[in-house]
Amino acid sequence: MQIFQQTQERDFPHQTLHTDLLVAGGGLAGLCAALAAARDGLQVVLVQDRPVLGGNASSEVRLWANGATSHMGNNNRWSREGGIMGEILEENLWRNKEGNPMMFDLLLLDLAQREKNLTVLLNTALYAVKREGLRITEATGFNAVNETFYHIQAAQFCDATGDGVLGHLAGAEYRIGAEDAEELGEKMAPGDNFGHKLGHSIYFYTRKGSEPVTFVPPSFALQDIEAIPRYKRLTSTLNGCDLWWLEWGGRLDTIHDSEQIKWELWKIVWGVWNYIKNSGEFPDADNLTIEWVGTIPGKRESRRFIGDHLLCQQDIIEQRDHYDAVGYGGWSIDLHPADGVYSRHDGCRQFHSKGTYTIPYRSLYSRSLDNLFLTGRLISASHVAFGSARVMCTCGLLGEVVGRAAALCQQHKLSVPQLAQAEHIGKLQQHLQHVGCYIPRQRLTDPARGAQVTASSELQLSELPANGRWMTLGERMALLLPVKAGESLPLMRFTLRSATSQPLKISLLSSQKAANYCADTQLDECTLTVQETGEYGVAFDWQSDADRYLFIAFESNAEVEIALTDLQLPGIMTVFNSQNARVAKHPRQIVDGDFGAEEFDFWVPRRRPHQVMPAVQFSTPLHCYDVDNLLNGHLRPEQQINGWAPALDDRKPRLSWRWDTPQTVQSLTLILDNDFDNAMETVQMGHAARVTPHCATHYRLWADDTLIAEVEDNRHSVCQHILPTPLTVSHITLELVRSAGAVPAVYSLNVA
Repeated sequence: MQIFQQTQERDFPHQTLHTDLLVAGGGLAGLCAALAAARDGLQVVLVQDRPVLGGNASSEVRLWANGATSHMGNNNRWSREGGIMGEILEENLWRNKEGNPMMFDLLLLDLAQREKNLTVLLNTALYAVKREGLRITEATGFNAVNETFYHIQAAQFCDATGDGVLGHLAGAEYRIGAEDAEELGEKMAPGDNFGHKLGHSIYFYTRKGSEPVTFVPPSFALQDIEAIPRYKRLTSTLNGCDLWWLEWGGRLDTIHDSEQIKWELWKIVWGVWNYIKNSGEFPDADNLTIEWVGTIPGKRESRRFIGDHLLCQQDIIEQRDHYDAVGYGGWSIDLHPADGVYSRHDGCRQFHSKGTYTIPYRSLYSRSLDNLFLTGRLISASHVAFGSARVMCTCGLLGEVVGRAAALCQQHKLSVPQLAQAEHIGKLQQHLQHVGCYIPRQRLTDPARGAQVTASSELQLSELPANGRWMTLGERMALLLPVKAGESLPLMRFTLRSATSQPLKISLLSSQKAANYCADTQLDECTLTVQETGEYGVAFDWQSDADRYLFIAFESNAEVEIALTDLQLPGIMTVFNSQNARVAKHPRQIVDGDFGAEEFDFWVPRRRPHQVMPAVQFSTPLHCYDVDNLLNGHLRPEQQINGWAPALDDRKPRLSWRWDTPQTVQSLTLILDNDFDNAMETVQMGHAARVTPHCATHYRLWADDTLIAEVEDNRHSVCQHILPTPLTVSHITLELVRSAGAVPAVYSLNVA
């Protein structure tokens, strides 16, 4: 029994925490920042004002996380985010390929709880900060669940709150709304008619039962469905989360008017559902019910803080590579009308760049303060550039960047801005790549410390044998193959057939930028006459000026069929000149005005299990899986495959790294294939398999004659093995015991 006598007043408990880094915000950006810093040795406190982690990707909002792969709907090949964001996507695929948002919550909480250097404060809202000069020294939060105040003192701070709560309270410079076109020369800058901010959305789930379900709308439901100009797009077959365009609030204060925006969105959702259930237009909706509606909106835009570089439209469209590039994006510049669902504009205006673009470190901290990192959707970017960089997998990737940066700043006694200096930034770029964070058009220097590497075999590509299946060339299709500088493709023989004599044009295409996959440049062409079933030779008189991928593009002819193969190979794929309706309205980017973007074709793959590959024979083998690729510092296919794969008949694939002088080794990080082109959206969108076919699922790692690791259920592309005590070794051996069903590939062994 506890008895509390009457008193004049009481206070709630106060706790003071001392830490190296405070991360404010537990969405994907904040979680990745906290995990990265903790893994690099910092003591970290992660403060989240919600009961779960994940932000817009959590079960509270249920938006799928996506990034540079853009639903596999643009020309960004092998662009899925690496590092911790990639680890989350791969682990979620393994545990939760069905896309259950509750299971995604569980995964994120599990990752946070197992990290020994990380303290997580859920249900805790920050409301005050203390500063000394240009440094934040303390932030205070309150947890209404346990009625406790937390005073968190730290050396460094990271704002990943989405709304920039920490930066706002600390007085850092920020912007809300869109820049005028003249300020940065951005031709996509919206005018007043389109509006200057993106709104919120609330999602819902439906379920079909065995009996009719009655729906009685609430009094606040939207009555006039025609107030939504696009209401005729509504169907009873769409999941509520497909209706992302049920958006509103861009004309309001997207922070302080959030409750008003939420009520309007509830009004819209229940009005839409009333129309679907009770208008009589959708008889197949009789047995449908809503089983979940979001209680908080998914927010797109609010404060954007100012760093030493303001990411802008030209950075994205021109794919500018910055000296301090530490991350990247690849989603389209995706701007929505401020009036949202009530607008007569289309739900979004999307323009893609021709490939991925890099994001500089200078956009990831506040120029107002010496110890405030920025990540997530409040980085230093214009409204237009924000339209691309705001998506969650990009935010998660940038979270890891600032977490790793925080550790380096402490290790080298640098302020947050000082790390951006040319003499320091290389430390961060190399460290990120060493732990598996791919940065486009960069490489890791000497990943294996000068080792010589040998293999039990090498795959030499001489044939993709026919399997007896055929596919009609009803749309433009291309085989994507790498070629090295100074080399040409050999004579290729494809198996074709047609009932009547048919012309078939085949083009050799590539990209103006060697690292792109845009097929915007024609190099050569030939025309075949196809009739009876046979092998048809294709040769091109062209020599490459650089390492690059080439498209062997077949024009559409529905009267011609091509033989297919069962053989799947890493770094080689078939793409189609078609559209993915989630991110494009046409198989070609159409620019209907002076927006500063280019028109080009989309060449997109098909999702598993619907991928196909043509059968082909090469007059001389392609040597694209050379074991020396393991030393070139490239962590995935880009301009070349950059990986090693064993010969098809090698039943015990093995690699060995050897040094003339024994090396002291503390950790070994393997970079394996896990199909970096495969989009792994986190929730709602189910996936065909728990791991992609080329992943090495069972391997052994030896140091000299000592087995240091055997992994039998691997599902990750980045596999770090930290040794309990450093070992002095002369060679490291990797045995690949089993893959997930296709030829495995290895890209690097990073030795530390």
